[in-house]
Amino acid sequence: METPEIEIHELERRLAGGAPLLDVREDDEWATAHIDGASHIALGTIPDRLDEIPSDGPIYVICARGGRSARAVDFLREHEFEAINVAGGMMAWLDAQKPSIPGSI
Repeated sequence: METPEIEIHELERRLAGGAPLLDVREDDEWATAHIDGASHIALGTIPDRLDEIPSDGPIYVICARGGRSARAVDFLREHEFEAINVAGGMMAWLDAQKPSIPGSI
């Protein structure tokens, strides 16, 4: 099964329309910088927190570079979520100078 992906420029457009974003990075990564409005559930805790993830439409999933979020997307799709991976992750987002909330780390 191929993991569905979206590029960051398209993600930005969809976020402006109110699409949900799930950040699956670790707490320290999230604290460094994250996208405004994103939900944060570290990859390892997703199985225990499925009830916190919107299931009424597409949800976009991001990590640092795209590997962990792809694993999260595959897991979520197995559980009937319409999850889509963000290609390139936060590194691509920040490299493109997209808006983010900087942290204190």
